[in-house]
Amino acid sequence: MKAFTYERASSVEAAASAVAANPSAKFIAGGTNLLDLMKLEIETPTHLIDVNGLGLDKIEMTSNGGLRIGALVRNTDLAADATVRKDYGLLSRALVAGASGQLRNKATTAGNLLQRTRCPYFYDTNQPCNKRQPGSGCAAIGGYSRQHAVVGVSDACIATHPSDMAIAMRVLDASVETVKSDGSRRSIDIADFHTLPGDTPHIETTLEKGEFITSVVLPPSVGGKHIYRKVRDRASYAFALISVGAVIQPDGSGQVAVGGVAHKPWRVEAADADLTNGAQKAAQALFADARPTEQNRFKVDLVERTLGAVLAEARG
Repeated sequence: MKAFTYERASSVEAAASAVAANPSAKFIAGGTNLLDLMKLEIETPTHLIDVNGLGLDKIEMTSNGGLRIGALVRNTDLAADATVRKDYGLLSRALVAGASGQLRNKATTAGNLLQRTRCPYFYDTNQPCNKRQPGSGCAAIGGYSRQHAVVGVSDACIATHPSDMAIAMRVLDASVETVKSDGSRRSIDIADFHTLPGDTPHIETTLEKGEFITSVVLPPSVGGKHIYRKVRDRASYAFALISVGAVIQPDGSGQVAVGGVAHKPWRVEAADADLTNGAQKAAQALFADARPTEQNRFKVDLVERTLGAVLAEARG
């Protein structure tokens, strides 16, 4: 790990402006992903700004009946919150499916959204990776690609986004509230928050330099049956081969998003509309533009079968 300096932020605005002013500065909260990347010298910040003391650890009702989740709410606390379990069960289930209890105790809501891919070529600094070193190439293309993306890919990157929580947030139509370095604030729809790789896979979100996440807001609950199914190579402590998160209403309509298949949580409006026509039709809409490799082509069928199980569970 390379040497770095450290400070504790006194305010959200001060933290945002400090990172914006220093190209080598990073925010740190739980550190469950950043510290690993620093040890491997994939991330090499020269200055860390600790944001844990900013009081963004509350879960509160909004004026319209939704929920505002502070950026620093730990994953364990969010999954166990009574309102989340009652009205946003999909989110609670997705969080519990992720990582281990010890990691969930440290990991934060904002950090979960911002975690970086677990592509083995990204983690191996001896391999070319456009996400780690723009313009160096993508060793996963033509390499071992079983775990990689099948849709939304580009000729520069086929990595997947690793978050379980983000899949639930996408289904629930969350929005991300931020503060920019100039003190201005904005709200970003979760659909627009993560980006596809294109020619710039190292740019993973629409955040500007120094822009700081303060909270994630959920709209009022839509009810229905909340289901999260994660398929992985072992029963725990593993990232998803694929995952399916859904909210299904009594008439069979609903919303669905898929993990483990793209550079961002994957949701397609046409698939939502086709849920009443069955898993096959919805899966066809989800993967209309799929570009799988020979090694990960099975993910398309696996999502269809898992979605079929989700719809069967929703019907009771």
